[in-house]
Formats: sequence, structure tokens, C-alpha cells
Amino acid sequence: MLICMQTTSVRIDGHTHEELKRLAEELGTTVGRTVSLAVRALRQDRAGEQLAQPLRADETAWLDAELG
Repeated sequence: MLICMQTTSVRIDGHTHEELKRLAEELGTTVGRTVSLAVRALRQDRAGEQLAQPLRADETAWLDAELG
């Protein structure tokens, strides 16, 4: 079964493209998959940063609320 993905072009400088090709080769995958992995890692990093922030007062109040 052939699965066709929609594609688009993104302009990047030559150095970044070479780095992506090197990373893809190291990972044993394609440049496109490497970009997907990088986007996922960036999202995970941002989520981690958000989770590391101190709780707001309303969040603390909600967590400290008594059940029932």
C-alpha cells in the first residue's frame, strides 16, 4: 500500500540543510523525518519549561480544594 504525504517546501540556509542531512544519516532516517523529530523535541522542551514554572494562585487553590 502506497501512502502519499502532502509536502511543502521550507527555505533554510545551506549550512542547516547539511546539518539536517548529517543528523538524518546518523539517525538512519530521512531529512523530513529528522525535521519532524526536531519539531517534536522542541514542543517537548517547551512543555517542560511550562511545567517547571511555579503554580499560579488559582492553580494552587484548585489543588488544595477539598473534595466533596
